[in-house]
Amino acid sequence: MALPDPQPLVELEGITVEFPGVRALDDVDFRLFPGEVHALMGENGAGKSTLIAVLTGTCTPMAGTVTVAGEQRRFSGVADARAAGIATVFQETQLSPNLSVGENVMLGRERRGLFGIDWRRTRAEAAAALARLGLDDLDPKTPLSLLSPAQKQLVALARAVVDDPTVLVLDEPTSSLDQAEVAILMRVIRGLRERGVAILFVSHFLEQAFAISDRMTVLRGGRWIGEHATRDLERADLISQMLGKDIESLRALKSERKAHHYASDGTPVLQATDVGRRGELDRMDVEVQRGEIVGLAGLRGSGRTELASLLSGSVHADSGEIRVDGEKVDLRSPSAALRRRIAMTTESRRTNGLIGELTARENIVLSLQALRGWSRPLSPSESAALIDTYVEALHLDPADLDRPVKLLSGGTQQKVLLARALAVRPHVLILDEPTRGIDIAVKLDIQRRITQLAGNGAAVVFISSELEEVVRLSDRIIVLKDREKIGELSNGPGVTVDTVVEMIAADRGSSEES
Repeated sequence: MALPDPQPLVELEGITVEFPGVRALDDVDFRLFPGEVHALMGENGAGKSTLIAVLTGTCTPMAGTVTVAGEQRRFSGVADARAAGIATVFQETQLSPNLSVGENVMLGRERRGLFGIDWRRTRAEAAAALARLGLDDLDPKTPLSLLSPAQKQLVALARAVVDDPTVLVLDEPTSSLDQAEVAILMRVIRGLRERGVAILFVSHFLEQAFAISDRMTVLRGGRWIGEHATRDLERADLISQMLGKDIESLRALKSERKAHHYASDGTPVLQATDVGRRGELDRMDVEVQRGEIVGLAGLRGSGRTELASLLSGSVHADSGEIRVDGEKVDLRSPSAALRRRIAMTTESRRTNGLIGELTARENIVLSLQALRGWSRPLSPSESAALIDTYVEALHLDPADLDRPVKLLSGGTQQKVLLARALAVRPHVLILDEPTRGIDIAVKLDIQRRITQLAGNGAAVVFISSELEEVVRLSDRIIVLKDREKIGELSNGPGVTVDTVVEMIAADRGSSEES
């Protein structure tokens, strides 16, 4: 491995970026040295994407300086950044599926002769770029559409290095790859590092970041938290910095048990065996009993939402089987899951959950109406009775019911989303971040409702970024990391937030099922 130069190749100082209503970066510093892989770590909303945007010329900071190779820069776009030697490979590969490998690699840099594009030279240059990455076996004439996701990611990487950049930004490059494909990409990244390229690596996958990076910078809430040599940073300390809690205070937190007492009655209401989806979630087993709250714990990118999507029919598993009350089912869509009385509230209530132009009243009845079929509309009296039930149960303000839901507060929107899921009287309720971004009073209201549902016999799958909440509400906790299930915890007085944090922080293979 090439040793870092004493002087940084890239230095960002005092970077501040504001968008309407939010300060995305607040006086952030960042350094990147030649011949190193530097991991940028933080939860969603930490400011990672904004920092990348500043470095790659798609965002102009309101304060601060960007220095590249000793020269202060003010990029006006991606082309300016590329001219300064900065190339980027984004999570979405931005390739053209109708073109060949070579055409994608050389897009915009085709070699020209007297009569237009010289395709022989262009393909030769593409082959040379692929060979520099150790991809000699990839034929430039191959249609891109025939490649695997990993191969497409490598083609995007080859396109980025055609001009021999000194700085390479990799934004979630492994998000759609399986373990074998990740290994190939890591080999290529190490080869680039050996050649002295400075690499900024952004990933939600902790183990990948620890395996590939030389240093880490942690952001939280748009602020710089720390810069560390990877070899000197404990996983638990990284997690506590990302979450914003001192590790000692995490250890001091105790488990709170809820009022209802769960006892297994035999056959799980929902049982998933060896379910997974290539590039999104490794195969795993999950089961939920009636009256049980199963928490899914893990950092962003751990696979929590992906697992919830498979269990709710939002995404179809390509391995394993799912049984409901012992009967094998094929959950190919949310409507198929609804027919089995499996309902889900999504994490993105504004974009994927609610229809903003409809009123709160109209949103609440949507799932029940879909379950019944549009040929059998709910009568006005049925709708009114349904609405009245949840106005009382969830303490909704009647004055909000006839307003477009997009105009309502986040807490009210979350209650409307929950009411819609409850209206179908689910046997299994999957809740993805049901209390995120809402005030404490509404949060406690929703938490109480969840425990009441479990007490009345519903099976609940509960996801929250707040580990205290997961520990407080759950009977059992499934711990996920890097799209794998790494263990389970049966909750009890001895289980604390720190129990979960240490499980996530442990080296791969050291977690044990409790």
